[in-house]
Amino acid sequence: MAGYIRRLPIGAEPLPTGGVHFRVWAPRRKRVEVVLEGKAPGAKPGLAMELTAEPEGYFSGLMEAARAGSLYRFRLDGGDAFPDPASRFQPHGLHGPSEVVDSTAYRWRDKDWHGVKVEGQVLYEMHVGTFAREGTWTSAARELPELADLGVTCLEVMPVAEFAGRFNWGYDGVYPYAPSGVYGRPDDFRAFVDDAHAVGIAVILDVVYNHFGPDGCYVRQFSEEYFTERYATDWGEAINFDGPHSGPVREFFYHNAGYWIDEYHLDGLRLDATQNIYDDSADHILTAITRRVHHVRGARTTLLIAEDETQDVARTRAVESGGHGMDAVWTDDFHHSARVAMTGRNEGYYCDFLGTPQEFISAAKRGFLYQGQRSRSQSRRRGTPADHVALPRFVTYLQNHDQVANSGRGDRLHQLTGPGRYRAFTTLFLLGPWTPLLFQGQEFAASQPFLFFADHHPELAPLVAVGRAQSLRQFRSLAMPETQATFSDPCDPTTFERCKLDFGEREKHAETYALHRDLLRLRREDPVFREQGRHGIDGAVLGPQALVLRYFAEGGADRLLLVNWGVDLWYYPAPEPLLAPPEGMWWDELLSSDALRYGGCGTPPVDTDRGWRIPGETAVALAAQMTEGHSEVAAPERPQAG
Repeated sequence: MAGYIRRLPIGAEPLPTGGVHFRVWAPRRKRVEVVLEGKAPGAKPGLAMELTAEPEGYFSGLMEAARAGSLYRFRLDGGDAFPDPASRFQPHGLHGPSEVVDSTAYRWRDKDWHGVKVEGQVLYEMHVGTFAREGTWTSAARELPELADLGVTCLEVMPVAEFAGRFNWGYDGVYPYAPSGVYGRPDDFRAFVDDAHAVGIAVILDVVYNHFGPDGCYVRQFSEEYFTERYATDWGEAINFDGPHSGPVREFFYHNAGYWIDEYHLDGLRLDATQNIYDDSADHILTAITRRVHHVRGARTTLLIAEDETQDVARTRAVESGGHGMDAVWTDDFHHSARVAMTGRNEGYYCDFLGTPQEFISAAKRGFLYQGQRSRSQSRRRGTPADHVALPRFVTYLQNHDQVANSGRGDRLHQLTGPGRYRAFTTLFLLGPWTPLLFQGQEFAASQPFLFFADHHPELAPLVAVGRAQSLRQFRSLAMPETQATFSDPCDPTTFERCKLDFGEREKHAETYALHRDLLRLRREDPVFREQGRHGIDGAVLGPQALVLRYFAEGGADRLLLVNWGVDLWYYPAPEPLLAPPEGMWWDELLSSDALRYGGCGTPPVDTDRGWRIPGETAVALAAQMTEGHSEVAAPERPQAG
């Protein structure tokens, strides 16, 4: 052990010279032993060694007989033995023994990978178990070249920390350091990241630092101080980040954040529900996490993204200005407004939105729609002023795992609205100045639902099903008994199986796939759209369901984005200066969502010598071009009354 410095303060670490060093925090215990199980390499099953007590409740020791691959538990005070809270792998599930993992054994191939920054990213949310039919890291890796070709630049992988059963969304994890064995071994995850980097795709991981799952949560056997009663979450006891003896708890989590960046070469993290990460201390745990990630990343750049329902801009404010220094924050507002506009329903938490053109203009200019106004659905003020936040820092979406599942039947958005409206809003979404996030299968209008699923033991399963149904009663249409009777059982394996994507639909739904591919290419290659409004953006309402966004550019090479999700709009006269081209220039069409190749009807010229004719349920992107050689196309006369 002489001269060896542990990579992390807790867990089992193989030494280069042989043996394994164990360290665990167990302040409620007087005696801790490490016990080998199964066919431990080089040792007899049942071999035990007492660890040495350290200050502040830690126990540690070097076990010469253990090595990578050894299975072990910690026996507490001579009684029962439990898995390691900082287990690196649970090969037999969350109730089985922990496995010693050598994090240095994998040979990385990504030495030339330098990470990513938030500008220019196209995120893609993925659930490993349902993304590919086999539900493994290896099967998911086979699709990486196709995602890269589509235009995806960064995967956001839903949580993988070890959870109960054979399937789960991942938010019920109880071993934050152990990637679930249902997807493969730890090195399979590393290989997936390596393969992603090889095709130019970054990988960030969704992590849950606000609660532990309800099954297999053995950390309480080591210390009650992992939890606090000062706060409450919707999913379980809150984590103790600021109470008595919280130091080791904080250490457990901020080192976990750094662990994923260091040992798995991840490009960042998405932190789940940061509004339920409570910390009243001078050094907020989110700031500590940011600091740790920046320390271990070295010369690489990373992304830290907060999901924060309160829309608190402190998440992205610089640390020196009193913020937490994160790179971006999820924003629900665009989705909620688009959902209302596309479906006509504003029940439940959608009641705060009307789906009006001004809402989308404001989202494009200011990110959050709620920046301190009173929320009807929450009966309190929501959001904080965000004028100083750069637009790429707002992660915006039309679908994600929550919102698809919250439709009750797991319906995708294209199944809840008309095809024209879906194409129009897809165009607005993917050409907007924010950072877009696609949900798996969205790019080819997947037929498969995404339902809530969780494989729990027979005592817990009925409670989970009832709780899920209860949570959906906030929507009037989902509160009716006949509707609730149609809900899928979250614990039924067929519920999980129904959510697996069918990649054959890339060809079956080729028109939708082509639209997404072309929009992402335009976003990536067009010199104005790719700047995400850096030179300014403005907008105007053109009709009850129509708007224009103007992206300003150097030299007058501006872009227009016309969006009309209502009936055909003849905008004439046209007293809106944003529609006027720069001097000596004309508007030339770049893309129309109603093009034949996308399943539309075709789009005649929109700017004519008889005014603007904006087709219904269509979005059109235009570029300012020099007028030389241009000839206008006249629109037919409007029929006269009488």
